Amino acid sequence: MRKAIYITLTAAVLASCGGNSSKSLDKALASKDIETIRSKHAEISSQKKALEAQLKSLDSAIALLDKSEKLPLVTTIEVHPEKFDHYLELQGDVMTKQNVLIYPEMSGTLNRVYVKEGQKVSKGQLLATIDDGGLSSQLAQLKTQAELSKTTFERQKRLWEQNIGSEIQYLQAKTNYEAQQSAVKQMESQVGKSSIRAPFTGIIDDVIKDEGTVVSPGPGSEVFRIVNLSNMYINVEVPESHLPNVTPGKDVKVYFPVLGDSVTTTVRQTGNFINPSNRSFTAEIPVPSLDGKVKPNLTARVMINDYTSEKAILIPQSVLSENADGEQYVYLVDADSIQNDPVAKKVVIKTGKTQGDYVEVLSGINEGDAIIDEGARSVKEGQKVNIKNS
Repeated sequence: MRKAIYITLTAAVLASCGGNSSKSLDKALASKDIETIRSKHAEISSQKKALEAQLKSLDSAIALLDKSEKLPLVTTIEVHPEKFDHYLELQGDVMTKQNVLIYPEMSGTLNRVYVKEGQKVSKGQLLATIDDGGLSSQLAQLKTQAELSKTTFERQKRLWEQNIGSEIQYLQAKTNYEAQQSAVKQMESQVGKSSIRAPFTGIIDDVIKDEGTVVSPGPGSEVFRIVNLSNMYINVEVPESHLPNVTPGKDVKVYFPVLGDSVTTTVRQTGNFINPSNRSFTAEIPVPSLDGKVKPNLTARVMINDYTSEKAILIPQSVLSENADGEQYVYLVDADSIQNDPVAKKVVIKTGKTQGDYVEVLSGINEGDAIIDEGARSVKEGQKVNIKNS
């Protein structure tokens, strides 16, 4: 239709100008007179402007009358309330409270080591022995003396019960027996220090000293490192602004980038102290060992659920725009026109938290509204649109 109008208009212009237009142009060029040529140029420019004005009027008329005009093709999303979980993303390292170095309690030569690296051990299991320097012999002698003092005391006690002998003899025998018992216990404690035992159930991570090494209490004389992987946790620093939302029992997603694996757990406890240097508090999150794959000091990405809405309206961030005043807005299809001639309607909204590709809408959109998704960047307020059927 538009092409036919252009042809008709051109024919009309040519008819109005007459067949002398080309002749007058040739005549002006043949005159080689600059003033004549400039005059002809001005005449043709005036005719061009007149034609452009007429074409503009025709375009407006076509836009109003032509039912086959091309409308922006868009898709819509009908919004419905749904559950929305927001997660605070932090980073931390895996830790364990049972990761210790085992030191000897007495000086001497490391006689024997009974375990190897990577071996599982139980609490109290014998790990190594140290030469006691003759303390075992002294203990045996004390036990013999204690048996003699016991026998003497028991006999003296029977005599005293029969009113035979003096009270002082009875008391001396009793005191000597008790002193010998205390000496035996004290020596047993000293001899016990020659045995190195596991303080808890775990895995021998490192055997630091070899048999025959002279060891003594204090730094530098570590014999073993023992680790328990059954009670590990992650400590994360949480900004103080999240203090009301990050509490014990909150759901947590933990991802281990190195392992490519993740677990779901909860916050076990939170700190009661705000660090003044970075204005944060600590949160402790227990994690399983995943069959021994999770190790102390392993880096983890932690996502703590700090906000939940059971009936939230969510829209893709891609449909969100912002005006010069900083207001955020979206386009939706006017409900009154959606059945007949759909029209785009601009709506200013207030947004809340963002998670992934979606943002929560607090106000401005209601349940059942049709938000323009694809094509949202190409429509204007009040513009007719063509809704693509999904």
